[in-house]
Amino acid sequence: MKILAVSDIHGKHTKIIAYLNKNPVDLIILTGDITNFGPCELAEEILNEISSFDTPVLAIPGNCDPVDLYGNIENSRAINIHGTSVTIKNIGICGFGGSNPTPFNTPLEFDEIEIYNEAKKVMDSIKDNEITLFVTHAPPIGTKTDILPSGDHVGSESIRRVIEEYQPSLNLCGHIHESMAMDEIGKTTVVNPGMLKDGHVCLITIDDSDEENIKITPEIIEI
Repeated sequence: MKILAVSDIHGKHTKIIAYLNKNPVDLIILTGDITNFGPCELAEEILNEISSFDTPVLAIPGNCDPVDLYGNIENSRAINIHGTSVTIKNIGICGFGGSNPTPFNTPLEFDEIEIYNEAKKVMDSIKDNEITLFVTHAPPIGTKTDILPSGDHVGSESIRRVIEEYQPSLNLCGHIHESMAMDEIGKTTVVNPGMLKDGHVCLITIDDSDEENIKITPEIIEI
Protein backbone atom coordinates (compact mmCIF):
# COMPACT_ATOMS: atom_id res chain seq x y z
CA MET A 1 0.00 0.00 0.00
CA LYS A 2 1.27 3.46 -0.92
CA ILE A 3 0.14 6.59 0.95
CA LEU A 4 0.98 10.11 -0.16
CA ALA A 5 1.13 12.70 2.64
CA VAL A 6 1.12 16.36 1.61
CA SER A 7 1.32 19.48 3.76
CA ASP A 8 1.00 23.23 3.36
CA ILE A 9 -0.47 23.49 -0.12
CA HIS A 10 -1.36 27.17 0.46
CA GLY A 11 -3.56 27.24 -2.61
CA LYS A 12 -0.93 25.96 -5.04
CA HIS A 13 -1.59 22.31 -5.87
CA THR A 14 -0.34 21.86 -9.43
CA LYS A 15 2.66 19.77 -8.34
CA ILE A 16 0.56 17.13 -6.63
CA ILE A 17 -1.73 16.89 -9.66
CA ALA A 18 1.27 16.41 -11.95
CA TYR A 19 2.67 13.75 -9.63
CA LEU A 20 -0.62 11.84 -9.36
CA ASN A 21 -0.99 11.83 -13.15
CA LYS A 22 2.11 9.64 -13.35
CA ASN A 23 2.24 7.94 -9.94
CA PRO A 24 -0.89 6.20 -8.66
CA VAL A 25 -1.21 5.79 -4.89
CA ASP A 26 -3.75 4.08 -2.64
CA LEU A 27 -4.46 6.91 -0.21
CA ILE A 28 -3.78 10.65 -0.01
CA ILE A 29 -3.51 12.54 3.29
CA LEU A 30 -3.47 16.35 3.45
CA THR A 31 -2.12 17.71 6.72
CA GLY A 32 -3.50 21.24 6.60
CA ASP A 33 -3.06 24.75 5.18
CA ILE A 34 -4.92 23.80 2.05
CA THR A 35 -5.44 27.52 1.39
CA ASN A 36 -3.54 30.66 2.28
CA PHE A 37 -6.21 32.30 4.48
CA GLY A 38 -8.98 31.26 2.11
CA PRO A 39 -11.23 31.50 0.36
CA CYS A 40 -13.05 28.37 1.47
CA GLU A 41 -14.35 27.75 -2.04
CA LEU A 42 -10.77 27.36 -3.22
CA ALA A 43 -10.22 24.54 -0.73
CA GLU A 44 -13.26 22.73 -2.07
CA GLU A 45 -11.97 23.09 -5.64
CA ILE A 46 -8.51 21.81 -4.68
CA LEU A 47 -9.89 18.88 -2.72
CA ASN A 48 -12.20 17.87 -5.56
CA GLU A 49 -9.41 18.04 -8.12
CA ILE A 50 -7.10 15.90 -5.97
CA SER A 51 -10.01 13.49 -5.37
CA SER A 52 -10.62 13.16 -9.11
CA PHE A 53 -8.05 10.35 -9.26
CA ASP A 54 -10.57 8.07 -7.50
CA THR A 55 -8.17 7.66 -4.58
CA PRO A 56 -9.49 8.31 -1.06
CA VAL A 57 -8.41 11.73 0.22
CA LEU A 58 -8.31 12.48 3.95
CA ALA A 59 -7.83 16.10 5.03
CA ILE A 60 -7.53 18.37 8.04
CA PRO A 61 -7.44 22.18 8.11
CA GLY A 62 -4.32 24.12 9.05
CA ASN A 63 -3.95 27.28 11.08
CA CYS A 64 -3.94 29.39 7.89
CA ASP A 65 -7.24 27.94 6.71
CA PRO A 66 -10.46 29.81 7.58
CA VAL A 67 -12.32 28.60 10.67
CA ASP A 68 -15.37 27.61 8.62
CA LEU A 69 -13.33 25.49 6.21
CA TYR A 70 -14.71 22.33 7.86
CA GLY A 71 -17.93 22.67 5.90
CA ASN A 72 -16.10 22.94 2.61
CA ILE A 73 -14.14 19.77 3.34
CA GLU A 74 -17.44 18.05 4.13
CA ASN A 75 -18.96 19.34 0.87
CA SER A 76 -16.01 18.13 -1.20
CA ARG A 77 -15.14 14.61 -2.25
CA ALA A 78 -12.49 14.44 0.48
CA ILE A 79 -13.05 13.11 4.00
CA ASN A 80 -12.60 15.48 6.92
CA ILE A 81 -10.70 13.74 9.75
CA HIS A 82 -10.28 16.75 12.04
CA GLY A 83 -11.38 15.57 15.48
CA THR A 84 -12.46 12.18 14.18
CA SER A 85 -11.07 8.92 12.82
CA VAL A 86 -11.43 6.36 10.05
CA THR A 87 -10.24 2.79 9.64
CA ILE A 88 -8.99 1.48 6.31
CA LYS A 89 -8.18 -2.23 6.36
CA ASN A 90 -5.88 -2.61 9.38
CA ILE A 91 -4.95 1.09 9.51
CA GLY A 92 -6.53 3.45 12.02
CA ILE A 93 -6.20 7.12 11.05
CA CYS A 94 -7.19 10.11 13.16
CA GLY A 95 -6.60 13.83 12.85
CA PHE A 96 -6.41 17.16 14.60
CA GLY A 97 -5.94 20.33 12.54
CA GLY A 98 -5.08 23.92 13.27
CA SER A 99 -2.16 24.69 15.55
CA ASN A 100 -1.13 25.64 19.03
CA PRO A 101 -1.08 29.44 19.59
CA THR A 102 1.25 31.46 17.34
CA PRO A 103 2.40 35.11 17.56
CA PHE A 104 0.46 35.83 14.36
CA ASN A 105 -3.13 35.22 15.54
CA THR A 106 -3.93 32.98 12.57
CA PRO A 107 -7.52 31.82 12.00
CA LEU A 108 -7.39 28.32 13.48
CA GLU A 109 -5.43 28.10 16.73
CA PHE A 110 -6.24 26.08 19.84
CA ASP A 111 -5.09 26.18 23.44
CA GLU A 112 -2.86 23.28 24.39
CA ILE A 113 -5.45 21.83 26.79
CA GLU A 114 -8.05 21.66 24.00
CA ILE A 115 -5.55 20.05 21.64
CA TYR A 116 -4.68 17.43 24.24
CA ASN A 117 -8.26 16.58 25.20
CA GLU A 118 -9.53 16.31 21.63
CA ALA A 119 -6.45 14.61 20.15
CA LYS A 120 -6.35 12.10 23.00
CA LYS A 121 -10.01 11.28 22.37
CA VAL A 122 -9.49 10.50 18.67
CA MET A 123 -6.24 8.61 19.28
CA ASP A 124 -8.04 6.46 21.80
CA SER A 125 -10.56 5.47 19.13
CA ILE A 126 -7.88 3.89 16.88
CA LYS A 127 -5.40 2.54 19.43
CA ASP A 128 -6.32 -1.11 18.83
CA ASN A 129 -5.49 -1.09 15.12
CA GLU A 130 -2.30 -2.80 13.91
CA ILE A 131 -1.14 0.44 12.26
CA THR A 132 -2.04 3.88 13.59
CA LEU A 133 -1.55 7.21 11.80
CA PHE A 134 -1.88 10.41 13.83
CA VAL A 135 -2.44 13.27 11.38
CA THR A 136 -1.82 16.76 12.77
CA HIS A 137 -1.02 20.14 11.30
CA ALA A 138 1.19 21.21 14.18
CA PRO A 139 4.31 19.12 14.83
CA PRO A 140 5.23 17.86 18.28
CA ILE A 141 7.53 20.14 20.23
CA GLY A 142 11.19 19.31 20.70
CA THR A 143 11.81 17.45 17.44
CA LYS A 144 13.54 18.09 14.13
CA THR A 145 10.11 18.87 12.68
CA ASP A 146 9.30 22.03 14.66
CA ILE A 147 12.42 24.20 14.48
CA LEU A 148 12.38 27.80 13.26
CA PRO A 149 15.46 29.28 11.56
CA SER A 150 16.20 30.94 14.92
CA GLY A 151 16.60 27.50 16.45
CA ASP A 152 13.46 27.82 18.57
CA HIS A 153 11.16 24.81 18.92
CA VAL A 154 7.55 25.94 18.42
CA GLY A 155 5.59 22.70 18.10
CA SER A 156 2.73 21.57 20.30
CA GLU A 157 3.37 20.21 23.77
CA SER A 158 0.03 18.40 23.65
CA ILE A 159 0.71 16.69 20.32
CA ARG A 160 3.96 15.40 21.78
CA ARG A 161 2.22 14.24 24.95
CA VAL A 162 -0.38 12.28 22.98
CA ILE A 163 2.37 10.67 20.88
CA GLU A 164 4.31 9.70 24.01
CA GLU A 165 1.21 8.15 25.58
CA TYR A 166 -0.15 6.27 22.55
CA GLN A 167 2.93 5.67 20.38
CA PRO A 168 1.18 5.72 16.99
CA SER A 169 3.04 4.19 14.07
CA LEU A 170 3.37 7.57 12.35
CA ASN A 171 2.68 11.21 13.10
CA LEU A 172 2.20 13.12 9.84
CA CYS A 173 2.40 16.88 10.39
CA GLY A 174 3.50 20.14 8.74
CA HIS A 175 3.05 23.80 9.72
CA ILE A 176 6.73 24.72 10.14
CA HIS A 177 7.79 25.17 6.52
CA GLU A 178 11.51 25.39 7.25
CA SER A 179 11.53 22.17 9.26
CA MET A 180 11.15 19.46 6.63
CA ALA A 181 12.44 16.43 8.52
CA MET A 182 11.83 13.03 10.04
CA ASP A 183 12.36 12.22 13.70
CA GLU A 184 11.33 9.69 16.31
CA ILE A 185 9.52 9.85 19.63
CA GLY A 186 9.84 6.41 21.14
CA LYS A 187 8.38 3.99 18.59
CA THR A 188 6.66 6.75 16.62
CA THR A 189 8.14 8.19 13.43
CA VAL A 190 7.32 11.88 13.03
CA VAL A 191 7.31 13.30 9.48
CA ASN A 192 7.05 16.92 8.37
CA PRO A 193 7.29 16.71 4.55
CA GLY A 194 7.69 20.48 4.14
CA MET A 195 5.73 22.72 1.80
CA LEU A 196 4.20 21.29 -1.33
CA LYS A 197 5.17 24.56 -3.08
CA ASP A 198 8.81 23.59 -2.58
CA GLY A 199 8.07 20.24 -4.23
CA HIS A 200 8.27 17.91 -1.25
CA VAL A 201 5.86 15.24 -0.06
CA CYS A 202 6.06 12.07 2.00
CA LEU A 203 5.54 8.70 0.36
CA ILE A 204 4.70 5.94 2.83
CA THR A 205 4.95 2.32 1.80
CA ILE A 206 3.23 -0.30 3.96
CA ASP A 207 4.28 -3.88 3.31
CA ASP A 208 2.06 -6.34 5.17
CA SER A 209 2.98 -9.43 3.17
CA ASP A 210 4.38 -10.80 6.42
CA GLU A 211 1.58 -10.25 8.93
CA GLU A 212 3.94 -10.75 11.87
CA ASN A 213 6.45 -8.21 10.58
CA ILE A 214 4.61 -5.32 8.92
CA LYS A 215 7.04 -2.81 7.42
CA ILE A 216 6.17 0.88 7.32
CA THR A 217 8.61 2.95 5.29
CA PRO A 218 8.10 6.73 5.12
CA GLU A 219 10.29 8.73 2.76
CA ILE A 220 10.35 12.45 1.99
CA ILE A 221 10.59 12.79 -1.78
CA GLU A 222 10.82 15.63 -4.28
CA ILE A 223 8.16 15.88 -6.93
